Parts: sequence; structure tokens; C-alpha cells
Amino acid sequence: MAKGKPIIKTEEEIEIMRESCLLVSKTLAEVGKNIKPGISTFQLDAIAEEFILDNGAIPVFKDYKPYKDVKAYPYTLCTSVNEEVVHGMPSKNRILQEGDIISVDCGVVKNGFVGDSAYTFPVGVISPKKKRLLEATKQSLYKGIQRAVTGNFVGDVSNAVQMYVESLGYSVVREMVGHGVGKNLHEAPEVPNYGRRRTGQLLRERMVIAIEPMINMGKAAIKTADDEWTVYASDRHPSAHFEHTVVIRTGKAEILTTFEFIEASVNS
Repeated sequence: MAKGKPIIKTEEEIEIMRESCLLVSKTLAEVGKNIKPGISTFQLDAIAEEFILDNGAIPVFKDYKPYKDVKAYPYTLCTSVNEEVVHGMPSKNRILQEGDIISVDCGVVKNGFVGDSAYTFPVGVISPKKKRLLEATKQSLYKGIQRAVTGNFVGDVSNAVQMYVESLGYSVVREMVGHGVGKNLHEAPEVPNYGRRRTGQLLRERMVIAIEPMINMGKAAIKTADDEWTVYASDRHPSAHFEHTVVIRTGKAEILTTFEFIEASVNS
């Protein structure tokens, strides 16, 4: 994750980011149309990459290397199935099954600015327990966004997510966090999904952050797979992940990404 001071965006830069965020939202919708039992996560990745390139943008995750001692990420999407929390790697051998859930995380860069979003999809008919996890995780995202206003602190966002999901018996993944976003995928500040109110970075007008609750049905503990990227719940219980890119504004945050395309395509 990037360190340093948060970068305040100009209104012109926010308008450019809006285009990137619209494209990443449409990409997730395109992927969502194809999520069904029998498809591989590799096929979903190919669909996303083609769509992004056809729309004049670049997949920002592909060849991303956050640290010197980590191998570059080789795919367009992160596809995390069931107990996988984030950074699941697409594979020809990972075939989606009826009842699975899959988090699809996607980022694009267009005109020099990044859009970043994630959505957890059901595969066919899922169990009531998984459905409740998805609903709670998505709702926690909006609880956090409600607090993402000028004059609040990162801890206010974090605390809103944590209090909501823990009240329902779920666990917050603590090692993985949201982040600032702009010309780079990961900018300051880090945005955890747990914390105390009135702590952390002061939120200022025109800061842009990605808020992304990662919530486990079981315990919070996670492990990283041998591929160096895939993060999964240690107890192998399901995990869900939703993400929006938002602008800090006075009174009410402005959400640059949208789930409307996704939910229209999935429900059609």
C-alpha cells in the first residue's frame, strides 16, 4: 500500500476518474452476465480483459507488483471463490459450481486515472446463509460510505463497517484494507474495515478512496496460498467482498462506481 499524504483531486481529475469508474462498473456487469455453473474463472478473466481493451483502457491489476519480493499479478481480475477472501487467481481448472459465491475485483486505468470496484456474485442458487452474508457485506459498504464525508475521519468509516457486520455475527478481515485511489491503484490513506471513531486520517473534500469491506462468515483469520496472492479464510468458511470508489464531499459522499449495471444484468 502507498504511504504518504492523501492526494486531493481537482474537479477535472474527478471527472476523468468518473469515466474510469463507469467503465470498471460496466466491466463487472459484463462479467456478471457470464457467471453461471460450468464457466471457469479464466474465461471470466478473458471476457473482462477484452471488454476493457475494447473500451480504450488498460487492466490495472495485470502485471501489478506492489512489493519487490512479490511476483507480479498476471491477470485482469481477482476471482475469489467461496472461502477465498481476495486476490484469487483465475484458472482454467477453477470451474464454478451451483451454490458457489465469487468475488470479482476489477480495476482499469483510462486517461491516466484508475477506477476500482468489486462485487460478490451468487453462482446459480445459493444457500440462505451465503445470501445473508452477501447482503450484510454489501450493506456494510454503504454504512461506511455514509460516514465518508468532509470533516470525519477514516476511523468513522472503518467503525461503521465493523459495528454493522459484527452485530450480525460476522468477522472483519483486518489485514486487508481499502485505500486511496487516483493516478495509482493504491494511494494514501489506508482504509481499514475496523477501528475507532474519530481516529486516523482526517477526510478532506475531494479525496478519493476505495472502501471495500471483506467479511468472513466464520473467524477473521486469513492465510495466503502458495501462489503468493490468493488470500483465504483460515477456517474455510465463506467470505464476501464489495467495493466502491468514492469522493469525499461535504454532507454526502459521491459514489463514482455503480452496481446498477451489474444488478440489471444479473436480474435480467
